[in-house]
Amino acid sequence: MAFFPDIEKIPYVGTASANPLSFHYYDAEKKVLGKSMAEHLRFAVCYWHSFAAPGDDVFGDGTWDRPWGNDVAGAQKKLAAAFEFFEKLGVAYFCFHDRDIAPEGATVRETEKNLRLIADEMATAMARSGVALLWGTANLFGHPRYAAGAATNPNPDVFAFAADQVKTALELTHELEGQNYVLWGGREGYDTLLNTDLRRESDQLGRFMEMVAEHKQKIGFEGTLLIEPKPCEPTKHQYDFDAASCFAFLQKYDLEKEFKLNIECNHATLAGHSFHHEVAYAIAHDLFGSIDANRGDPQNGWDTDQFPTNAEEFALVLYEILLAGGFSNGGLNFDAKLRRQSVAREDLFHAHIGGMDTVARAFDHAIALYETQVLANARAERYAGWQSPIGQSIQQRKATLETLSAHVHAGDLAMEPVSGRQEELENLVARAAR
Repeated sequence: MAFFPDIEKIPYVGTASANPLSFHYYDAEKKVLGKSMAEHLRFAVCYWHSFAAPGDDVFGDGTWDRPWGNDVAGAQKKLAAAFEFFEKLGVAYFCFHDRDIAPEGATVRETEKNLRLIADEMATAMARSGVALLWGTANLFGHPRYAAGAATNPNPDVFAFAADQVKTALELTHELEGQNYVLWGGREGYDTLLNTDLRRESDQLGRFMEMVAEHKQKIGFEGTLLIEPKPCEPTKHQYDFDAASCFAFLQKYDLEKEFKLNIECNHATLAGHSFHHEVAYAIAHDLFGSIDANRGDPQNGWDTDQFPTNAEEFALVLYEILLAGGFSNGGLNFDAKLRRQSVAREDLFHAHIGGMDTVARAFDHAIALYETQVLANARAERYAGWQSPIGQSIQQRKATLETLSAHVHAGDLAMEPVSGRQEELENLVARAAR
């Protein structure tokens, strides 16, 4: 029985139509720079917010119509509804945590049996529909055993349990031909230093990540391992605060070649950065992997996980990705959820349609910036001095303090400041919108 019986496959109709259950900007087949828009953007739907969450919050019970229980039969109904949604929406990918797709049992063996059973049915649904797995992961934050963290837990048995859970989830992702595996340290952090050994916890987390990388090689998983930064919430101080913190951590444990980053917009803004900054930082340090597309509410100040609506802001993110050659294994996963009062089943379609249309508009905007090269030219002009003999000698590591001192004492240095032209460039970005 269909979960969305009144919804047909969502069509692209263009801007002339007023049909709310259609795409006005996202044309999956439109060719740009030799690839379709679908190939460029690689949209994915997250299993957790869309199908596993009940619509509750810290002050109230669930409001969403998700009529499946927390048992295997309910997981099978959830799976059918999810793939009906993926196919009708027309996305190529989805993402999941292990506990999203199958319930935890009374024992480890029962839990794995449940997971394998649903995974077999999922593989069949994937083969039938052509919808692929962008990434899988393990929920190492929800159960009370992880109240003090998973890899950073003071109890080594919890560390071992988390390792077993990741082993199973990584192997399952490999079997389902997932393109990435994500590790989000939801509770890898601390609330007070009064009971925390920072050095020990960092070393524990480093060893855990080493074991994940080792197991990836052992099973032959060719996808990308991703870490997802977040500064706080649920813990007060999380060790994966932002892209720079993750880079420092990876360098300390010689893991910078093993992992890349999954950057989420709402996590970036909670860290006091822009989404644009975090993506650009990851690209500049060869760490960029994938994106969780959402936004926060600046008046709330927590992780509200709303669907993106600001095309101009998103355009600059996509522009950086275009400059870097586009996505490889990564894509745009909608780690976003309905508002608690959006209780109609079709609201899930409206939310994703709006998000996909917003990103499509942003992509057109980014393409205009890319093709006109207005920003690239301005950047090149600003740093033109580095093409001079003295600039080249510094870059090529030939200059020393002595040679630079001699250059300064020789006189006639070009020391006048050059305008950053920020306002002009902001205007050019705004005008590039189509």
